Amino acid sequence: MKKMGWILVFPVLFSMFGFAQSEAPASASNVAQAEDRMFFPRDTFWGWAQFDLAPPHNEIDPNLCAGNAGQYGGVNAPCSLFARYMLSGMLEVRPFGRGQLRRFMVFGAPAFLFGKTIPQTLYTWSPDAIGIEHSWGVGIFIAKGFEFRVTQHFLFDRLGARSTNLGPADLGNNGPWGRYMTVGVHKSFGTRRW
Repeated sequence: MKKMGWILVFPVLFSMFGFAQSEAPASASNVAQAEDRMFFPRDTFWGWAQFDLAPPHNEIDPNLCAGNAGQYGGVNAPCSLFARYMLSGMLEVRPFGRGQLRRFMVFGAPAFLFGKTIPQTLYTWSPDAIGIEHSWGVGIFIAKGFEFRVTQHFLFDRLGARSTNLGPADLGNNGPWGRYMTVGVHKSFGTRRW
């Protein structure tokens, strides 16, 4: 019975991927390719930025302080690295406009955290800088929205006075997942309306 389920699921998934994907007419892509400069074409940079606000009792936890940090000093506990605000983004740079190198790109994805909060002990709207979580990588466009990517994620970098050890609740600079590198495949769907 399970085999029958998989036999039905795969065609449905592949048909959904086919409908979600749209491509520009071949003549339009050939004209655009011929007009692009070799280095730094007009669409070299692409990205997004986002500002997030976490309401009280739902703070962003970068895993720098133990969840029971309030037990080590109450509202005056030194380890108050739970964020109220996050500024994050993604920047992709495709420096080549023609030839096989046009498939190559470099990207970065930083996230800046701000706040001074201790769960179930201290809730403030303070914009104190906590630190930066960042990753960068390289990618190569394969075909039909697929890209091969290598990504390096670094340890969390603390800012200012919070870059020292903050007592027994301090968990170090590992951040949510610590330092790691991945090799993966990225799939983009559809086209943008604007």
